[in-house]
Parts: sequence; structure tokens; C-alpha cells
Amino acid sequence: MGAQGVVVLPGQGSVWNVSPGRSLVLKLLGGATGGSIMLFEETVPTETKSWFHLHHDSDEVAYVLSGEITFKIGDEVTIGGPGTCAFMPRGVQHAWKNSGAETAHVLFLYTPAGAGALVEEQQRTQDTIASMNEREKAEQRQRYGWEIIGPNPL
Repeated sequence: MGAQGVVVLPGQGSVWNVSPGRSLVLKLLGGATGGSIMLFEETVPTETKSWFHLHHDSDEVAYVLSGEITFKIGDEVTIGGPGTCAFMPRGVQHAWKNSGAETAHVLFLYTPAGAGALVEEQQRTQDTIASMNEREKAEQRQRYGWEIIGPNPL
């Protein structure tokens, strides 16, 4: 069966408190969109970094709602404030960092939803990367088409 329309009102969504000050609110899950997209809003404390990674099967979009995020997409580095939108195509190495002086809020979207299923699984099981052994991390990343390139260069 295909996707049905979905409306997620303010204050709705599955909340995941990743670490002190850092949280995700899962708004649109892959199952609810027929695998088309997965979207979440992340509260990103200062100096928080992503992995330096790529997705084999999904594109990623980030939209900065507040704060300042530095993006590295391929060889390009860009600093963006509110209203900045970044497209990270599948197969292209990328990373981001909160480079501002305040907590940022960012919307992240995966299309198709496959790469976002990693985030969904971690929220559902409350497994953080720190609580997993190397084999579990590698299996999870492979399952959802993620590849870690190395340490975040930002």
C-alpha cells in the first residue's frame, strides 16, 4: 500500500534525548511515507559534530532553523545560519558541526527514507552509538547504507 497523507502538529513526534542538550524529534517516519522520506528536527548543542560519512542509497537535506552550522560537502565548506539549506547527495562525503555560540535547531530529511531508518532504529531501541560494540555499529550502518569515512574534519 502506498503512503497516506500525514500531518504532524507542533509538539508531536517521537522524542529521542541522545545526550544532555541534544535531542531529536522524529516527525515523518519512513513507514508513514511509503519509504519516500524520513524527517526529524535536531537540537544541536555548540560544538556538536556529525560523523564524516556518506549514504549509499539516500540523499540528505539539512535546513537550519536557528544557530550556525558549518557543512562540508565533498571538498566545499560553507557556514550557514537560519534559512540555510544544504543538499548532500548520496555517495558524496559530508559532515556538519555546530560552529556557532548557541544551540542550533536543524531539520534533517532523507530521501528515500532508507538512511533515516538508522535514526529510527536507534530512537526505537534507545541504542546510542556509545552503547554499541564495533560489530553492531558496522552491521547497523551497512543495513541502512551508511559509510563512515573518518573523523569529522571540521
